[in-house]
Amino acid sequence: MSATNTPKTRTLRRAKAGEALPVYGLAGELGSGDWLRTLRARDRATVQRALAVLGAELADGRDVYNSPDMVKTYLQLHLGGEPVEHFALLFLDAQNRFMAFERVFTGTLTQTSVHPREIVQAALRHRAAAVILVHNHPSGSVQPSRADEALTSTLKTTLALVDVRVLDHVIVAPGATLSMAEKGLL
Repeated sequence: MSATNTPKTRTLRRAKAGEALPVYGLAGELGSGDWLRTLRARDRATVQRALAVLGAELADGRDVYNSPDMVKTYLQLHLGGEPVEHFALLFLDAQNRFMAFERVFTGTLTQTSVHPREIVQAALRHRAAAVILVHNHPSGSVQPSRADEALTSTLKTTLALVDVRVLDHVIVAPGATLSMAEKGLL
């Protein structure tokens, strides 16, 4: 392989609160919790590479509707091993192409407080036309609670006021994901 075809590397750094993660989502930039530190260096490098590859594929002008399994895998790698709940967003352009991933709220073992105002601000900051809501359940169950369904409805209504569509709400747990849109819950 010639030097011109060698993938570029980048120094890893921790994201600041509220800061958007680049689309390649390097593991060192996963934000609070950083569950990857518990992995062996070799396993950590594997997850980092997978996030880089999936993030690059999603950012390559691909409509996320054509890649639902890739999106779920990307989200699983980001949040699946976290010991506390996180609420995050995938920001999409008008053609449903992936622009960025950002963790917006961090909570406890069983819940996260989500404030619609902050979600709207994040969507506007990214100039998103659409979003995919995502949060994790450290308990292992991906079944949405009534609170999850109510929050989804509230955010869908609130974001519609500023012309941002909610395409899905994905729940992630260790080894599993659930798309509320695929289950007809959106």
